[in-house]
Amino acid sequence: MATSTYTVTGMTCGHCVASVRQEIGKIDGVTSVDVDLASGRVQVESAAPLAAADVAAAVDEAGYQVAS
Repeated sequence: MATSTYTVTGMTCGHCVASVRQEIGKIDGVTSVDVDLASGRVQVESAAPLAAADVAAAVDEAGYQVAS
């Protein structure tokens, strides 16, 4: 089990949170996605470590960006 934390910018509402959670949840091996709207923190649990590029692509697909 691996846990990764990212900061996502541009989220402003519950719909934003749901979009990010849904897109990251599509990545193979992801078991849990916890999004905190106020801080922009996204914690992802997965069966194995994820490639940061895969997470960034999923967040981009949702319409947001991972802060560098």
